[in-house]
Amino acid sequence: MEPRGATLRQLLISLGESMLQMQVAPAGLEVEVRDIVICDPEDASDLRRHDLALLVGARGRAAVASVREAGARGVAAIAVKSDPSRRTATFSTPLLAAARDAGIALLAVGPEVRWGHLEALAKDVLIGASGSTEADAGELRTDLFGLAQTVATVTGGHVSIEDTANRVIAYSSTGDEVDELRRLSILGRKGPEPYLKLLRDWGVYRRLRASDEVVRVEARPELGILERIAVGIHAGRLPLGTIWVAQGAEPLGERAERALVGAGRVAATQLARRRHEPDVGLQFRENVLAGLLDGRVEAESAAEQIGLAPDTGAAVIGFSIAEHARADRPAQEVLRAEMINLISVHAAAFRRSALVAALDGRTYVLLPELAGTGGDDDRVKRSVLAFATDVALAATRDLRTPVQGGVGSVVAGVSEVRGSREEADRVLDAIGGDLNRRAAALDDVRADVLLAETAALLRANPGVRDPRVTALREHDERHRGELAVSVLAYLDALGDVRAAAAALGVHPNTVRYRVRRAREISDIDLADPKQRLFTQLQLRLT
Repeated sequence: MEPRGATLRQLLISLGESMLQMQVAPAGLEVEVRDIVICDPEDASDLRRHDLALLVGARGRAAVASVREAGARGVAAIAVKSDPSRRTATFSTPLLAAARDAGIALLAVGPEVRWGHLEALAKDVLIGASGSTEADAGELRTDLFGLAQTVATVTGGHVSIEDTANRVIAYSSTGDEVDELRRLSILGRKGPEPYLKLLRDWGVYRRLRASDEVVRVEARPELGILERIAVGIHAGRLPLGTIWVAQGAEPLGERAERALVGAGRVAATQLARRRHEPDVGLQFRENVLAGLLDGRVEAESAAEQIGLAPDTGAAVIGFSIAEHARADRPAQEVLRAEMINLISVHAAAFRRSALVAALDGRTYVLLPELAGTGGDDDRVKRSVLAFATDVALAATRDLRTPVQGGVGSVVAGVSEVRGSREEADRVLDAIGGDLNRRAAALDDVRADVLLAETAALLRANPGVRDPRVTALREHDERHRGELAVSVLAYLDALGDVRAAAAALGVHPNTVRYRVRRAREISDIDLADPKQRLFTQLQLRLT
């Protein structure tokens, strides 16, 4: 079987316009790229189908022959340096026409981009998209690009992730407001030396290597440099790199700093794979957590594999996209992936040992080491609920989609973690129809949970119905009436007509008429408490 690569669309999205700009794409953006090849006009014979050719030593009309040769060999795309004298990365008409005639995609590369840097980044994207078991480095780079974009979403800034040699290994999509330091760093060149000297003189690099605290660096307008915050990435005492956030349209406040701390911890688990540190098993631990939550992995075994003592106090929080906001399946998958990244960053900032796992369409956070005794219990519960609320609000804001959180109880050991997850699910099931609720614990919504579960039992047993209530619903359907909803509001208000009218937004006389009419049509006796109770339950099914 031939290896799979990435589509042109994936490459363009991952690398961004600062590296590649599409000029023409006769076959569209779903063309598959399997290899990146640097070539000059004399060695086009080495090109093969599905290659992305990086053409060195030829621009403009001089590249026309190479474009035609590459097209004849079935090359997926060819990248050519743009003219440094032009303000925009546009090509001459003959070159564009040659690409169209040859059926090959033509990409523009800025004159300051280093070919070797572009080749390395593009190859990592291909490896990450291949899905092969040898793709750790590429998967790592792809994960880091996703992390950078997540941090950019949360902070509103421009994000770059660097290794210990200060080489950019991932970055967020670039908007209009970028400064010279970011632009040159992404293009593979060093930033302005006067600014780098200031960073050294201020001890910024030393502080980033020594701790995982956020370092704030003031703007230097005279050098064209925006304000920045940065955090070091560490595995134990070993520095692995740095995450930088340059200010965007809004100031970088406390929320941005918290997100950056979490991002540094998430990046550490990813970068550690490359160095074979003890924390290389993040994906493995996430899979173990998923198995613990759904009962496939025994608690004692899971505790050992995750690295927790069996009697570690913990709680599970479940997050889901609100039911009323769910889109088609592809859109859901994209949203869910973005939500997992966001929650991972916030969870790592809240508690270093937090683990995140996706299961059955929901995202779960395990917060271990939550031992609370006596008076501490309430404090711990409030802290966990406050965290869940903050995350749900942040995810709702950043994803522009309602996200809700359900908090499970703080349990005394790993063997009870599954029960905490089930409790979180009960809460989510109960609040899913109420978009005004961001997060809740069972104690806050116990009546809602019990009512929702009672309704679920009734739905599962369609024979348990009062035909008089069914007749009332059918009458409304035939006549587009609102008798049933008015009766439910009347019962919810304990017979208070004015309260029911206020809830429905109608005159009290309208409620009186509808309730009387409902009695006539269905023969329900609302003076009978047992009939009132079951009528209320059955009407809540819809």
